[in-house]
Amino acid sequence: MSHNTFGHLFRVTTWGESHGPALGCVVDGCPPLVEISEAEIQHWLDRRKPGQSRFTTQRREPDAVKILSGVMPAEGKEGTYLTTGTPIALMIENIDQRSKDYAEIRDRYRPGHADFTYDAKYGIRDYRGGGRSSARETAARVAAGAIARKIIPGVTIRGALIRIGQHAVDRSRWDWAEVGNNPFFSPDAGIVPVWESYLDGIRKAGSSIGAVIEVVAEGVPAGWGAPIYGKLDQDLAGAMMSINAVKGVEIGAGFAAAGLSGEENADEIRRGPDGRPEFLSNNAGGILGGISSGQPIVVRFAVKPTSSILTARRSIDRNGAEVDVSTKGRHDPCVGIRAVPIGEAMLACVLADHYLRHRGQVG
Repeated sequence: MSHNTFGHLFRVTTWGESHGPALGCVVDGCPPLVEISEAEIQHWLDRRKPGQSRFTTQRREPDAVKILSGVMPAEGKEGTYLTTGTPIALMIENIDQRSKDYAEIRDRYRPGHADFTYDAKYGIRDYRGGGRSSARETAARVAAGAIARKIIPGVTIRGALIRIGQHAVDRSRWDWAEVGNNPFFSPDAGIVPVWESYLDGIRKAGSSIGAVIEVVAEGVPAGWGAPIYGKLDQDLAGAMMSINAVKGVEIGAGFAAAGLSGEENADEIRRGPDGRPEFLSNNAGGILGGISSGQPIVVRFAVKPTSSILTARRSIDRNGAEVDVSTKGRHDPCVGIRAVPIGEAMLACVLADHYLRHRGQVG
Protein backbone atom coordinates (compact mmCIF):
# COMPACT_ATOMS: atom_id res chain seq x y z
CA MET A 1 0.00 0.00 0.00
CA SER A 2 1.19 3.51 -0.83
CA HIS A 3 -0.38 6.72 0.42
CA ASN A 4 -3.49 6.49 -1.78
CA THR A 5 -3.15 3.12 -3.53
CA PHE A 6 -3.57 -0.47 -2.33
CA GLY A 7 -3.31 -3.87 -3.99
CA HIS A 8 -0.73 -5.53 -6.24
CA LEU A 9 -2.38 -6.88 -9.39
CA PHE A 10 -5.83 -5.46 -8.60
CA ARG A 11 -4.84 -1.91 -7.64
CA VAL A 12 -7.15 0.77 -6.30
CA THR A 13 -6.20 4.44 -6.07
CA THR A 14 -8.72 6.77 -4.44
CA TRP A 15 -8.81 10.54 -4.84
CA GLY A 16 -10.89 13.50 -3.67
CA GLU A 17 -11.91 15.22 -0.45
CA SER A 18 -14.99 15.45 1.71
CA HIS A 19 -15.81 19.00 0.63
CA GLY A 20 -14.23 19.07 -2.83
CA PRO A 21 -16.29 18.98 -6.05
CA ALA A 22 -16.01 15.19 -6.40
CA LEU A 23 -14.24 12.05 -5.28
CA GLY A 24 -13.55 8.72 -6.89
CA CYS A 25 -11.08 6.00 -7.68
CA VAL A 26 -9.02 4.43 -10.43
CA VAL A 27 -9.13 0.62 -10.56
CA ASP A 28 -6.13 -0.78 -12.43
CA GLY A 29 -5.57 -4.45 -13.21
CA CYS A 30 -9.18 -5.49 -13.67
CA PRO A 31 -9.22 -8.29 -16.27
CA PRO A 32 -10.88 -7.56 -19.63
CA LEU A 33 -14.36 -8.70 -20.70
CA VAL A 34 -15.91 -8.41 -17.24
CA GLU A 35 -19.51 -7.16 -17.48
CA ILE A 36 -20.27 -4.17 -15.28
CA SER A 37 -22.86 -1.41 -15.13
CA GLU A 38 -23.28 1.83 -13.21
CA ALA A 39 -26.48 0.38 -11.75
CA GLU A 40 -24.59 -2.59 -10.26
CA ILE A 41 -22.02 -0.31 -8.66
CA GLN A 42 -24.81 2.01 -7.46
CA HIS A 43 -26.49 -0.89 -5.64
CA TRP A 44 -23.51 -1.20 -3.29
CA LEU A 45 -23.05 2.57 -2.92
CA ASP A 46 -26.69 2.98 -1.90
CA ARG A 47 -26.08 0.74 1.12
CA ARG A 48 -23.35 3.07 2.36
CA LYS A 49 -24.69 6.52 1.49
CA PRO A 50 -25.51 8.94 4.34
CA GLY A 51 -28.88 10.19 5.50
CA GLN A 52 -30.76 6.87 5.34
CA SER A 53 -31.85 6.80 8.99
CA ARG A 54 -31.83 9.04 12.05
CA PHE A 55 -28.83 7.07 13.31
CA THR A 56 -26.39 8.39 10.68
CA THR A 57 -25.27 11.82 9.46
CA GLN A 58 -28.07 13.77 7.76
CA ARG A 59 -25.78 14.91 4.94
CA ARG A 60 -27.76 14.25 1.74
CA GLU A 61 -25.59 12.74 -0.96
CA PRO A 62 -27.02 10.73 -3.87
CA ASP A 63 -23.56 9.16 -4.34
CA ALA A 64 -24.35 8.72 -8.05
CA VAL A 65 -21.41 6.97 -9.73
CA LYS A 66 -20.13 7.64 -13.24
CA ILE A 67 -17.80 5.29 -15.15
CA LEU A 68 -15.31 7.51 -16.99
CA SER A 69 -12.88 5.04 -18.56
CA GLY A 70 -11.75 1.44 -19.00
CA VAL A 71 -14.97 0.11 -20.52
CA MET A 72 -16.83 -0.29 -23.82
CA PRO A 73 -20.59 -0.65 -24.29
CA ALA A 74 -21.72 -4.29 -24.35
CA GLU A 75 -23.51 -4.97 -27.60
CA GLY A 76 -27.25 -5.44 -27.23
CA LYS A 77 -27.23 -4.71 -23.49
CA GLU A 78 -28.38 -1.20 -22.64
CA GLY A 79 -26.41 0.34 -19.75
CA THR A 80 -23.97 -2.58 -19.54
CA TYR A 81 -20.26 -2.32 -20.28
CA LEU A 82 -17.35 -4.69 -20.83
CA THR A 83 -14.06 -3.92 -19.14
CA THR A 84 -11.15 -3.49 -21.56
CA GLY A 85 -8.27 -4.33 -19.21
CA THR A 86 -7.30 -0.66 -18.95
CA PRO A 87 -7.70 1.61 -15.89
CA ILE A 88 -11.32 2.08 -14.82
CA ALA A 89 -12.00 5.57 -13.45
CA LEU A 90 -15.09 6.07 -11.28
CA MET A 91 -16.38 9.46 -10.11
CA ILE A 92 -18.91 10.48 -7.47
CA GLU A 93 -19.85 14.15 -7.23
CA ASN A 94 -20.25 15.88 -3.86
CA ILE A 95 -23.61 17.67 -3.73
CA ASP A 96 -24.34 18.57 -0.10
CA GLN A 97 -21.19 20.07 1.40
CA ARG A 98 -21.72 22.62 4.19
CA SER A 99 -18.23 23.93 4.79
CA LYS A 100 -19.44 26.80 6.99
CA ASP A 101 -20.34 24.25 9.68
CA TYR A 102 -16.58 23.82 10.24
CA ALA A 103 -15.57 27.50 10.43
CA GLU A 104 -15.25 27.43 14.24
CA ILE A 105 -12.69 24.59 14.19
CA ARG A 106 -10.62 26.09 11.37
CA ASP A 107 -7.63 26.58 13.69
CA ARG A 108 -8.63 24.17 16.48
CA TYR A 109 -7.71 20.50 16.76
CA ARG A 110 -10.54 18.12 17.61
CA PRO A 111 -9.26 15.69 20.29
CA GLY A 112 -9.17 12.13 18.95
CA HIS A 113 -9.23 13.39 15.36
CA ALA A 114 -6.57 13.50 12.63
CA ASP A 115 -6.69 17.33 12.64
CA PHE A 116 -3.43 17.59 14.60
CA THR A 117 -1.46 14.90 12.76
CA TYR A 118 -2.39 16.11 9.26
CA ASP A 119 -1.28 19.63 10.24
CA ALA A 120 1.93 18.29 11.81
CA LYS A 121 2.77 16.35 8.64
CA TYR A 122 1.74 18.73 5.84
CA GLY A 123 1.67 22.16 7.50
CA ILE A 124 -1.86 22.54 6.13
CA ARG A 125 -5.13 20.70 6.71
CA ASP A 126 -8.54 20.76 5.11
CA TYR A 127 -10.69 21.71 8.11
CA ARG A 128 -13.85 21.54 5.92
CA GLY A 129 -15.03 18.08 6.89
CA GLY A 130 -11.51 16.70 7.30
CA GLY A 131 -10.51 16.39 3.63
CA ARG A 132 -8.93 12.98 3.04
CA SER A 133 -9.31 12.01 6.70
CA SER A 134 -13.10 12.08 6.29
CA ALA A 135 -14.99 8.79 5.94
CA ARG A 136 -16.48 10.37 2.81
CA GLU A 137 -13.42 8.93 1.02
CA THR A 138 -14.74 5.43 1.61
CA ALA A 139 -17.49 5.85 -1.02
CA ALA A 140 -14.77 5.33 -3.64
CA ARG A 141 -13.68 2.07 -1.96
CA VAL A 142 -17.24 0.74 -2.07
CA ALA A 143 -17.37 1.54 -5.80
CA ALA A 144 -14.08 -0.33 -6.33
CA GLY A 145 -15.41 -3.23 -4.27
CA ALA A 146 -18.35 -3.57 -6.66
CA ILE A 147 -15.88 -4.26 -9.49
CA ALA A 148 -13.82 -6.60 -7.29
CA ARG A 149 -16.89 -8.75 -6.59
CA LYS A 150 -17.25 -9.35 -10.35
CA ILE A 151 -13.74 -10.84 -10.52
CA ILE A 152 -14.37 -13.53 -7.89
CA PRO A 153 -17.60 -15.29 -8.95
CA GLY A 154 -18.68 -18.00 -6.56
CA VAL A 155 -17.48 -16.01 -3.55
CA THR A 156 -20.19 -14.58 -1.28
CA ILE A 157 -19.21 -11.56 0.82
CA ARG A 158 -21.45 -10.39 3.65
CA GLY A 159 -21.04 -8.09 6.62
CA ALA A 160 -22.91 -7.28 9.81
CA LEU A 161 -22.72 -4.90 12.74
CA ILE A 162 -22.24 -7.07 15.82
CA ARG A 163 -21.70 -4.59 18.64
CA ILE A 164 -22.47 -0.95 19.51
CA GLY A 165 -20.85 0.20 22.73
CA GLN A 166 -21.44 -2.55 25.29
CA HIS A 167 -24.48 -3.99 23.47
CA ALA A 168 -23.64 -7.03 21.30
CA VAL A 169 -25.72 -9.30 19.09
CA ASP A 170 -26.87 -12.71 20.36
CA ARG A 171 -25.18 -15.20 18.02
CA SER A 172 -27.84 -17.82 18.74
CA ARG A 173 -30.28 -15.52 16.90
CA TRP A 174 -27.93 -14.80 13.95
CA ASP A 175 -29.84 -14.56 10.65
CA TRP A 176 -28.14 -13.09 7.58
CA ALA A 177 -31.57 -12.37 6.07
CA GLU A 178 -32.20 -9.84 8.87
CA VAL A 179 -29.24 -7.63 7.90
CA GLY A 180 -31.21 -5.85 5.17
CA ASN A 181 -34.30 -5.35 7.33
CA ASN A 182 -32.97 -2.78 9.81
CA PRO A 183 -30.90 0.43 9.69
CA PHE A 184 -27.99 -1.18 11.59
CA PHE A 185 -27.04 -4.10 9.31
CA SER A 186 -27.83 -6.30 12.34
CA PRO A 187 -28.16 -10.09 11.92
CA ASP A 188 -30.04 -10.22 15.24
CA ALA A 189 -33.55 -8.72 15.12
CA GLY A 190 -33.73 -8.82 18.92
CA ILE A 191 -30.92 -6.30 19.47
CA VAL A 192 -32.41 -3.68 17.10
CA PRO A 193 -34.80 -2.01 19.62
CA VAL A 194 -32.00 -1.98 22.20
CA TRP A 195 -29.67 -0.22 19.76
CA GLU A 196 -32.40 2.21 18.67
CA SER A 197 -33.08 3.35 22.22
CA TYR A 198 -29.37 3.46 23.09
CA LEU A 199 -28.38 5.47 20.01
CA ASP A 200 -31.28 7.90 20.39
CA GLY A 201 -29.82 8.80 23.78
CA ILE A 202 -26.29 9.13 22.35
CA ARG A 203 -27.56 11.32 19.48
CA LYS A 204 -29.65 13.61 21.69
CA ALA A 205 -26.68 14.07 24.01
CA GLY A 206 -24.56 15.15 21.02
CA SER A 207 -22.15 12.32 21.79
CA SER A 208 -20.88 9.28 19.85
CA ILE A 209 -20.08 5.62 20.40
CA GLY A 210 -17.93 2.90 18.81
CA ALA A 211 -18.86 -0.38 17.15
CA VAL A 212 -17.58 -3.77 15.94
CA ILE A 213 -18.21 -5.07 12.41
CA GLU A 214 -17.83 -8.65 11.15
CA VAL A 215 -17.28 -9.43 7.46
CA VAL A 216 -17.37 -12.97 6.08
CA ALA A 217 -16.35 -14.41 2.69
CA GLU A 218 -17.70 -17.84 1.77
CA GLY A 219 -16.73 -19.85 -1.30
CA VAL A 220 -13.05 -18.89 -1.27
CA PRO A 221 -11.12 -22.02 -2.33
CA ALA A 222 -8.08 -23.27 -0.46
CA GLY A 223 -4.81 -21.81 -1.71
CA TRP A 224 -5.26 -18.03 -2.02
CA GLY A 225 -2.55 -16.03 -0.27
CA ALA A 226 1.16 -16.71 0.09
CA PRO A 227 3.67 -17.42 2.89
CA ILE A 228 5.40 -14.83 5.07
CA TYR A 229 5.09 -11.40 3.40
CA GLY A 230 2.23 -12.17 1.02
CA LYS A 231 -0.17 -13.46 3.64
CA LEU A 232 -3.87 -13.12 2.92
CA ASP A 233 -4.63 -12.24 6.54
CA GLN A 234 -1.79 -9.70 6.57
CA ASP A 235 -3.32 -7.86 3.61
CA LEU A 236 -6.81 -8.13 5.09
CA ALA A 237 -5.62 -6.65 8.40
CA GLY A 238 -3.93 -3.76 6.57
CA ALA A 239 -7.00 -3.17 4.39
CA MET A 240 -9.39 -3.04 7.34
CA MET A 241 -7.02 -0.91 9.40
CA SER A 242 -6.91 1.59 6.51
CA ILE A 243 -10.63 2.32 6.97
CA ASN A 244 -11.17 5.61 8.79
CA ALA A 245 -11.61 5.31 12.58
CA VAL A 246 -10.64 1.61 12.75
CA LYS A 247 -8.54 0.82 15.82
CA GLY A 248 -8.46 -2.99 15.90
CA VAL A 249 -8.66 -5.96 13.52
CA GLU A 250 -8.92 -9.67 14.24
CA ILE A 251 -9.15 -12.81 12.09
CA GLY A 252 -11.22 -15.80 13.29
CA ALA A 253 -10.96 -16.20 17.05
CA GLY A 254 -8.57 -13.23 17.05
CA PHE A 255 -7.67 -11.91 20.49
CA ALA A 256 -9.86 -14.58 22.11
CA ALA A 257 -7.36 -17.19 20.82
CA ALA A 258 -4.96 -16.00 23.52
CA GLY A 259 -7.33 -17.52 26.09
CA LEU A 260 -7.70 -20.89 24.36
CA SER A 261 -5.69 -24.05 24.94
CA GLY A 262 -4.01 -25.78 22.01
CA GLU A 263 -6.72 -28.44 22.08
CA GLU A 264 -9.51 -25.85 21.97
CA ASN A 265 -7.88 -23.72 19.27
CA ALA A 266 -7.03 -26.59 16.89
CA ASP A 267 -9.50 -26.73 14.02
CA GLU A 268 -9.76 -30.50 13.68
CA ILE A 269 -10.15 -32.00 10.19
CA ARG A 270 -12.11 -34.97 8.93
CA ARG A 271 -12.83 -36.39 5.48
CA GLY A 272 -16.10 -34.89 4.27
CA PRO A 273 -18.90 -36.78 2.48
CA ASP A 274 -17.57 -35.52 -0.86
CA GLY A 275 -14.05 -36.70 -0.04
CA ARG A 276 -12.76 -33.19 0.60
CA PRO A 277 -11.40 -31.98 3.96
CA GLU A 278 -14.04 -30.92 6.45
CA PHE A 279 -13.05 -28.68 9.39
CA LEU A 280 -14.89 -29.12 12.69
CA SER A 281 -14.37 -25.51 13.83
CA ASN A 282 -13.01 -22.24 12.42
CA ASN A 283 -10.85 -20.50 15.01
CA ALA A 284 -8.39 -19.74 12.21
CA GLY A 285 -10.96 -17.63 10.39
CA GLY A 286 -10.39 -19.49 7.13
CA ILE A 287 -6.67 -18.70 6.87
CA LEU A 288 -3.72 -20.90 7.86
CA GLY A 289 -0.12 -19.77 7.34
CA GLY A 290 -1.39 -16.79 5.35
CA ILE A 291 -3.19 -19.07 2.85
CA SER A 292 -6.95 -19.66 2.59
CA SER A 293 -8.12 -23.06 3.87
CA GLY A 294 -11.42 -23.21 2.01
CA GLN A 295 -13.38 -22.34 5.15
CA PRO A 296 -15.29 -19.05 5.51
CA ILE A 297 -12.92 -16.13 5.94
CA VAL A 298 -13.98 -14.21 9.05
CA VAL A 299 -12.66 -10.72 9.84
CA ARG A 300 -13.79 -8.35 12.59
CA PHE A 301 -12.78 -4.74 13.11
CA ALA A 302 -13.41 -2.17 15.82
CA VAL A 303 -14.44 1.40 14.95
CA LYS A 304 -13.84 4.16 17.49
CA PRO A 305 -16.48 6.77 18.32
CA THR A 306 -16.38 9.75 15.99
CA SER A 307 -14.41 12.71 17.34
CA SER A 308 -16.94 15.31 16.16
CA ILE A 309 -19.16 15.71 19.22
CA LEU A 310 -21.14 18.56 20.80
CA THR A 311 -19.57 18.03 24.23
CA ALA A 312 -16.69 20.46 24.75
CA ARG A 313 -13.29 18.74 25.02
CA ARG A 314 -9.94 20.29 25.97
CA SER A 315 -7.46 20.90 23.16
CA ILE A 316 -5.13 23.49 21.60
CA ASP A 317 -5.23 25.61 18.45
CA ARG A 318 -2.58 25.96 15.73
CA ASN A 319 -0.76 28.57 17.81
CA GLY A 320 -0.55 26.31 20.87
CA ALA A 321 -3.18 28.21 22.88
CA GLU A 322 -5.39 26.04 25.08
CA VAL A 323 -9.02 25.95 23.92
CA ASP A 324 -12.24 23.98 24.37
CA VAL A 325 -13.57 22.33 21.20
CA SER A 326 -17.10 21.22 20.36
CA THR A 327 -18.17 20.40 16.82
CA LYS A 328 -21.40 21.56 15.20
CA GLY A 329 -22.68 20.20 11.91
CA ARG A 330 -23.96 16.81 10.79
CA HIS A 331 -22.23 13.74 12.16
CA ASP A 332 -22.75 10.04 12.72
CA PRO A 333 -23.45 9.20 16.39
CA CYS A 334 -22.03 5.76 15.46
CA VAL A 335 -19.87 5.82 12.34
CA GLY A 336 -19.58 2.04 12.57
CA ILE A 337 -23.08 1.57 11.14
CA ARG A 338 -22.02 2.70 7.68
CA ALA A 339 -18.72 0.80 7.92
CA VAL A 340 -20.38 -2.54 7.10
CA PRO A 341 -20.47 -2.04 3.29
CA ILE A 342 -16.97 -0.52 3.48
CA GLY A 343 -15.59 -3.62 5.22
CA GLU A 344 -17.28 -5.81 2.63
CA ALA A 345 -15.70 -3.77 -0.18
CA MET A 346 -12.20 -3.98 1.28
CA LEU A 347 -12.59 -7.75 1.73
CA ALA A 348 -13.70 -8.02 -1.93
CA CYS A 349 -10.75 -5.93 -3.18
CA VAL A 350 -8.17 -7.96 -1.24
CA LEU A 351 -9.68 -11.26 -2.37
CA ALA A 352 -9.77 -10.13 -6.02
CA ASP A 353 -6.11 -9.15 -5.77
CA HIS A 354 -5.11 -12.46 -4.19
CA TYR A 355 -7.16 -14.43 -6.73
CA LEU A 356 -5.26 -12.76 -9.58
CA ARG A 357 -1.91 -13.25 -7.80
CA HIS A 358 -2.69 -16.92 -7.19
CA ARG A 359 -3.71 -17.41 -10.81
CA GLY A 360 -0.54 -15.65 -11.94
CA GLN A 361 1.71 -17.93 -9.91
CA VAL A 362 0.11 -21.36 -10.11
CA GLY A 363 -2.25 -21.06 -13.11
